[in-house]
Amino acid sequence: MPAAMIRPGLCRVEQIMGTAITLDLADDLPPARLHELADEVFAWMREVDARFSTYKEDSEVCRFDRGEVLLSEASTDLRFVLEACADLWGATDGFFDAYATGRLDPSGFVKGWAAQVASDRLLAAGAANHCVNAGGDVRVRGFSPAGEPWRIGIRHPWDAMATCLVLAGTDLAVATSGVYERGRHVLDPRRGAPAGGLRSVTVVGSDLGVADAYATAALAMGAGGIGWLDRLGDHTHAVVTDDARQFHSTALPLTV
Repeated sequence: MPAAMIRPGLCRVEQIMGTAITLDLADDLPPARLHELADEVFAWMREVDARFSTYKEDSEVCRFDRGEVLLSEASTDLRFVLEACADLWGATDGFFDAYATGRLDPSGFVKGWAAQVASDRLLAAGAANHCVNAGGDVRVRGFSPAGEPWRIGIRHPWDAMATCLVLAGTDLAVATSGVYERGRHVLDPRRGAPAGGLRSVTVVGSDLGVADAYATAALAMGAGGIGWLDRLGDHTHAVVTDDARQFHSTALPLTV
């Protein structure tokens, strides 16, 4: 596309939830409107962080876990997340478990869900071309500023400066769970011990919260997670094992 046809859009990065949240807006809208939309996205992400952070003693999720907030008193968002986590526990044979650590921690769903809600709101507001990247959990819609499908690089699990795969699409939810940044933080809830066997799991679908939870569940399953992912008819995936073998769905939207 000629340079004159590239939409300027807007790109903003903020540190929220202990990670970088990157927003790319690629619609040809007035600059003031683009900034307003970005403000709304980041205000939402900060609201989610304040409500669901397990590191903030006064967050609603911590107060609920301590019994200081009853379910009947909980916010609509907290009730939604608790119900979603219960459904995902069933859908993953118990491997996605918000109580795996012995206390309530829905983080394996919340970050992807928050980015999905942000994307849904942008679409409803008329910003049909955007990318929301919440620390590697990515929701893209429409086209990039260059008028091309969005390209999503999947981080190489042993080299932070490299990618092992690149995906492309105009309507993708891409979630990756791995052990290369926080160590083996995902527990196998059946053994109560850190999961092993897989170095990183990427799940691609249409809902980022679900994809995020599925990636976490598959990582918790260890090597058995590969077969479980293969049986998910409505999602595709890519997996890197601890011994550096790579597996991916034949329908994964790969590009070069």
